Amino acid sequence: MAPASQGATAAFAGAPDETELERRVDPARLPRHIAVIMDGSGRWAARYHRPRVTGHLAGVRAVRATVEACVRLHIPALTLYAFSAENWRRPQAEVNFLMRLLRRYLRSEIRELNQQNVRLGAIGRLHELPAMVQRDLESSLAATAANTGMVLTLALNYGARHELADACQAIVEEARQQGSLEDLTITESDIAAHLSTAHLPDLDLLIRTSGELRLSNFLLWQLAYAEIWTTPVLWPDFRGADLLQALLAFQSRERRFGGLSAQEELRYRLKLPRAERGSRRP
Repeated sequence: MAPASQGATAAFAGAPDETELERRVDPARLPRHIAVIMDGSGRWAARYHRPRVTGHLAGVRAVRATVEACVRLHIPALTLYAFSAENWRRPQAEVNFLMRLLRRYLRSEIRELNQQNVRLGAIGRLHELPAMVQRDLESSLAATAANTGMVLTLALNYGARHELADACQAIVEEARQQGSLEDLTITESDIAAHLSTAHLPDLDLLIRTSGELRLSNFLLWQLAYAEIWTTPVLWPDFRGADLLQALLAFQSRERRFGGLSAQEELRYRLKLPRAERGSRRP
């Protein structure tokens, strides 16, 4: 068993255990879509003077724990940032290892995903992945396609700027084929409908591990009104208790979507003349 990070929730003496944390979570106010930037595997390996690939191997356990916790909580959608479009810049040996690890995960986890009724999905420029990875991915997607539970989406060779450019290109191409290119007006709804996540619920919560405060070109459009939660826990040490901490933080916030909080709305109305208090703020 790999040693735990000093920042891990379970490492603190007297910290609430997973069962206690789950009792505090309101099942009626859970996010419908959670995304995770799984950061810190390399630093985890360096902390214990091990090769970087050891951190990636340990990170698979965190993936399993997170998937299991989300399934147990009936979260409809979980998206994991598994390999970014920028990750090709890493040393070739590390990239090759990550591709082998991805193939191993796809082959080894299908039985468990089917038992949990999880449907696997993938976003990103998948056609640029190595042929063997594409083959295993297609097989895994097909093997879970009939499942009706949580949708687990792997972001592979993904970049949000690529996604937005591809969406706009698809809109233009459709207009060209329909002979309406000269009259084309692109709306927010058009872009949203052509994103790779169009079939998923709106993103509610983004989790980033390792304490970094960057979006790293991940789901930039979808993050418009999502809550963001960061933790110093390195990804290989992330477990169900850490996810529950994120959910409790999510439930403690008041989501305004650009408007007023309930208390601010009340204060505003009380300042209005009595005759105007029943009308909405312009």
